[in-house]
Amino acid sequence: MINRRQFIKASATAMAVSLPAWSFIQGRTNAMPAPGVQLFTFFNTMDNDVAGTVRAAAEVGLKNIESAFSKKGDYYGMKAKAFADLLKSSGMQWRSHHVFGAPLKPRKDANGNPISMPALKNLKENLSEILDDAKAGGLQYLVAAHLPIGTADEIKSSLDILNASAGPCKKAGIQLVYHNEPADFKNIEGKIPYEVFLKETDSDELKFELDIAWAIKAGQDPEQLFNQYSGRFPLWHIKDLSQDYQTVLPVGEGVLNYNKYFTYATKSALKYYFIEHESAQDPIASIGKSIKTIQTITS
Repeated sequence: MINRRQFIKASATAMAVSLPAWSFIQGRTNAMPAPGVQLFTFFNTMDNDVAGTVRAAAEVGLKNIESAFSKKGDYYGMKAKAFADLLKSSGMQWRSHHVFGAPLKPRKDANGNPISMPALKNLKENLSEILDDAKAGGLQYLVAAHLPIGTADEIKSSLDILNASAGPCKKAGIQLVYHNEPADFKNIEGKIPYEVFLKETDSDELKFELDIAWAIKAGQDPEQLFNQYSGRFPLWHIKDLSQDYQTVLPVGEGVLNYNKYFTYATKSALKYYFIEHESAQDPIASIGKSIKTIQTITS
């Protein structure tokens, strides 16, 4: 006669075989985050027609929005509350915003002339204003990006900025998150910036947005990161890559195995994913393809 323990074990095995990976891990089929996008995908068009881009994003099925740098300043030329209201009017929610961690270094064009940039707030100099905007827009996450990591001293300075900003963000009810680029995994004077930030920050106060493609391009294994730092990756950036990792593609048209990575959703503590396709010729078409692929994987 089969006992209770054997019955539970057999039932669990049957469920694992019969249910899609996401359903089994999450315990319910409706736990999948709704499709989201990083608005940098629309960098070349967004500022020219903010309302039109928002409508097109809603029509393709996007629900969660992560914003980024705008050439018009503020939030695509709008104040935080107004931008949040615009998204809500199209059935979308503003969840997250990328913010510079430190002042940008002056930039020059190919002829050596200074490039004019709008005033950009950063965590080091403008934390209080950034938090005020985040609360006005109803944001859940602020994502620190583009911190200097070219030398050991820069890594230490950037670590200090993250540690100084994370606590006040948490106190304000907003989670600070760090976003990786491929360079975060390079050895800089004996230090790996990403490892430093993971190990020398409070695991509750600072979380991470794993750009899965950029981590893989840098030679990293997302599975290893999810296992080693369980619970620290509530946000993901999702894109696909060509065989040589040089070209960004819609999800499903490249070589990255998102079937596997989505099985780590619970372990990573995934809350939202944001599709991103830099320099896409047709951003809406690309996002639409990615959404269909992701829904096939996770349904």
